[in-house]
Amino acid sequence: MDIRVKDPNPCRVIGVLDDGAASLSATALAHLRTADVVIGAARTLALFRQQLKPGAVTRDLTGQMKAVPGWVRSARDAHQSSVVLATGDPLCHGIATYLAQQLCLDAIEILPNLSTLQLACARVGLAWQDARIVSVHSQDAGEWERGSRPTHGLYALAQALRAEQRLLVLTSPANSPDRIARLLLAEELGDDFQLAVAENLLQASERIHPQLNPADAAQMRFADLNVVLLWRIRAAQQPVRFGLADSAFAQRQPEKGLITKQEVRAVSLARLQLRTDSVVWDIGAGSGSVGLEAARLCPRGHVYAIEKNEADHAIAGRNHATFGVSNYTLQHGKAPEGLDAWPDPDAVFVGGSGGELAGLIASVLRRLRPGGRLVMNFVTLENLATATQALQTLNADWDVLQLQASRSKPILHMHRMAAENPVWLVCASPGTDPDQRDNTQESNHD
Repeated sequence: MDIRVKDPNPCRVIGVLDDGAASLSATALAHLRTADVVIGAARTLALFRQQLKPGAVTRDLTGQMKAVPGWVRSARDAHQSSVVLATGDPLCHGIATYLAQQLCLDAIEILPNLSTLQLACARVGLAWQDARIVSVHSQDAGEWERGSRPTHGLYALAQALRAEQRLLVLTSPANSPDRIARLLLAEELGDDFQLAVAENLLQASERIHPQLNPADAAQMRFADLNVVLLWRIRAAQQPVRFGLADSAFAQRQPEKGLITKQEVRAVSLARLQLRTDSVVWDIGAGSGSVGLEAARLCPRGHVYAIEKNEADHAIAGRNHATFGVSNYTLQHGKAPEGLDAWPDPDAVFVGGSGGELAGLIASVLRRLRPGGRLVMNFVTLENLATATQALQTLNADWDVLQLQASRSKPILHMHRMAAENPVWLVCASPGTDPDQRDNTQESNHD
C-alpha cells in the first residue's frame, strides 16, 4: 500500500471568500499570516492585505497562470513558505488541479472553502447533489447562435442543457447571466428552465435573484461577480434517437425528395460506426436527416453539414430548429469549399457531391482520423463507378452494399408491396498505403 510522505514545506492552496478573514479557518489564517510568498488575483490580494506579515512578497496571477508553478518552485528552493489564494473550493474549476499537474500533488496542500455555487444554492434553497457544474469562465466568444461550433465559450453549457435537470454555472463578465438567458431563448428552451442569479456573494452589495424566467433575465444587467443556477420546470423530451420516420423531417414540396429514406439512413448510420464523441461530416445534407440523427447519436460529438442548394439548405435549417440538438452546424456551400475549416472527422457521410466526387473522396480519406469511416449513397451507376474507381486508385479499403426496400401500400381492402429505388452504399476507410495519409497534419478535434 502506498503511503504519502508529508512534504515539510508544501505550497498551501487556500480557498477564500469575499468576506475576507472571516471565511478562513484558524489553520488557514495562520498559514496566510506566516507566508513568505502570497500568490493570488489582484482583487483577492487587496482583500487580504491586512493579514500578511511585513515583508511578505505578493504576486498577482491575473493573466499569468502559467507563471505560478515557477513562483512556487522558486519559493520552495529558497526554503520560503508560500500560499496561493483561490476562490471557494480550489478543486472545483480552480487552480489546484493545474498546480497538482505541474508540481505534483505532494508539493501542495489544499485547504478548501465553500464553493460560491454551494453558497448560491443555500441562498436559494436548491439541492445541488445531483446538479451538473459547468464553467463558462472563458474568453468572450460573442452571443450564442444556433449551430455555433464547439469553440464557442457557451458550447459546453448548451450541450448540458439538453441532458441535465439542474445546472450550476460559473460565469464571467462576458458570459453573463443575461447572455446565458439569451442562449436558452435561441435554443427554444425559454419555457423549459428557470434561473437564479447570486451577485456579489458575502459582500455588502450581495443581491439574490431567486426565480427568473429567461425572457426577463435576457434584458437585465448583473454585477460582474455572480453565479447562475438553472433548473428544469418542464420535463425534457426523450426523442427517438435512431430510425426516425421520413415524415419526421420537413422535405421539399410538393414533390418530396432529397431525403435519405429511413431504411437506407439506418444502415448508413450503422456503417458509420459512430461513438458518443464522434466528429461527423454530412456532405450534401439535403433535408439534414442523416446529420441530425447522427447528432442525436453523438451527444458529446459534433456534426458539420453542408448543402449547396439554397432551398434545401433552408429546409435542413428548419429541421435543425425542431430537432432539439445543439451539436450541429449547417452551412450553405458546395464541397469541398469550406471543409478546411472543419476539424478532422471520425465519420463522413456523402449524400451529394456536386460533380466533384473523385477529388472529394481523396480529400476525405486524407482527413479521416484513425479508424474513421466514409459512407456514400448513390442511385446512379455513373456515380457508383466513379466512386469505386477513385477508391481503387487510392488503394482504400472499401465495399459496396445494395439496398432495395419495399413498403406495403393499400390496394382496395388489401395491401401490395411497392418497391423503393435501389441504393448503393459504398463504405470505405483509408488503405495501408502511407502515401494516402497525411501524417504531418495534426488532428483537430474541436
